[in-house]
Amino acid sequence: MKRYLVVLIIISFFFMGAKNDRVEGPVFRVADGKVISFEQMIGEIKGVTIVFVGELHDNAEHHRLQLDVIKALHATGAPLAVGLEMFRAESQKDLDRWVSGASTLDQFLPVYYDNWRVVWPLYRDIFLSARESKIPLAGLNVPQEVTRKVASKGFAALGPKDLKDLPPDIFCNVDPRYMEFIKRAYSGHDIDEQTFVHFCEAQMVWDKSMAWHLVRYLRKNPSQHMIVLAGAGHAWKRGIPGQVEQLSPTLTYKVILPHIPGDIDKKHISINDADYVILN
Repeated sequence: MKRYLVVLIIISFFFMGAKNDRVEGPVFRVADGKVISFEQMIGEIKGVTIVFVGELHDNAEHHRLQLDVIKALHATGAPLAVGLEMFRAESQKDLDRWVSGASTLDQFLPVYYDNWRVVWPLYRDIFLSARESKIPLAGLNVPQEVTRKVASKGFAALGPKDLKDLPPDIFCNVDPRYMEFIKRAYSGHDIDEQTFVHFCEAQMVWDKSMAWHLVRYLRKNPSQHMIVLAGAGHAWKRGIPGQVEQLSPTLTYKVILPHIPGDIDKKHISINDADYVILN
């Protein structure tokens, strides 16, 4: 335990020096292939209901980009909430207590690590900024044991207790491009066809459940706009956004992804994947 605390303190110190760095760089607008400014992108997205901002979980620059988007949209005066892949929907009361100031950092950190395993310093400034600005945080995810069970035995293995907070009838029904993504994600695994289907169903549990919780939150809070922070594999249009579109076609959204050479870049992105790519 002492060794863990020392490592955490060192990592925290490192990020304290970088927390004010801004990554507002040029933006590739996918629709017309033009490079625009960060400010121009904000002007174009400020009226939409949902803005998805993808990330690689361990990339500090991606999280600073997410914070830049949150601050810029908050500055427009739009009523915002931030939806989180990092927190389960069942932890909503803990998020509410954090934003309201009812829980201290010492009280919140165990809750954070119960929900998410990526080190706190990478997300710290996002959570502190939301608390300071009183921006509501919404948990969107499902318990890990549910997705683990689906990945191991399939969606049909879930019992009534597992299903009570999930959308119904989850299958591995994805388009060819998404199927390619899932196959790449699990290319290192020695799996048979049935096991692969279970992995695919687990991915659908993530995407459909987060979309389901997102839509439910916005129906309860119809005046709010939401910025969704999620891994790039969930944030692209074939992930959570596509499921939102099926659940509530009238909700408007835009997708912002970080530049990942060879994967998310000018050569490999289409309007069916994202609306903007941050080039930094």
